[in-house]
Amino acid sequence: MTPRGVWARLSGCALAVVLLAGCAREAAPPPRPAPGAGAAVPPVVSRVPTHDKVVFLAYEDEAGRGSRLADLVRDRRLPVSLFLAGPGGTGLGELSALGARVQNRTLTRPLLPGLGYVEQHAEICGQRDRVRARFGAAPRLLHPPRGAYDGNTLQAAAECGVDAIVLWRGPEDGPLRAGDILRARPETTPRLLRRIEAEGYEVAALEDYL
Repeated sequence: MTPRGVWARLSGCALAVVLLAGCAREAAPPPRPAPGAGAAVPPVVSRVPTHDKVVFLAYEDEAGRGSRLADLVRDRRLPVSLFLAGPGGTGLGELSALGARVQNRTLTRPLLPGLGYVEQHAEICGQRDRVRARFGAAPRLLHPPRGAYDGNTLQAAAECGVDAIVLWRGPEDGPLRAGDILRARPETTPRLLRRIEAEGYEVAALEDYL
């Protein structure tokens, strides 16, 4: 082969290497933002800003015990949100079939502040995957155990598809206000509903407002 031919062949190989390297760079996924390094994080909502005369009922894992709440949800078409940690009981399946929305409360209910990003990501995304596998839809809302969170919580929640961090108040904490997110219990729900109606409010679906 002549010197000119050798040079042309080497030049062609070098060009191929450059092109392949460029394709590899384009195909590689973008790096995940470092925790707290500018990634969009979900808002923290303790009360929904609305002029509607509505409040919202949020339940924890015990909502699936017994049939009382299921009867209320069925008979009154009551919109409720269930914030589930771990697998939950069998009664939650009936509530979900009646229209209750199942949301996220982490896999094992740890106190999140102080845990690293990796641990918090595993807790939030792990429970997201469990809820989606069992109930057919990924949760969009997260209640951090005890209402405690930090920057790692917000970043991990963003990476796990959370639209809002939800905090709540107890019904006993003063008069009702429009947009209140109330932590409800199955055994006291009938009494709470009477109070809500007496104060001129209705129960609405939290997911319709967030």
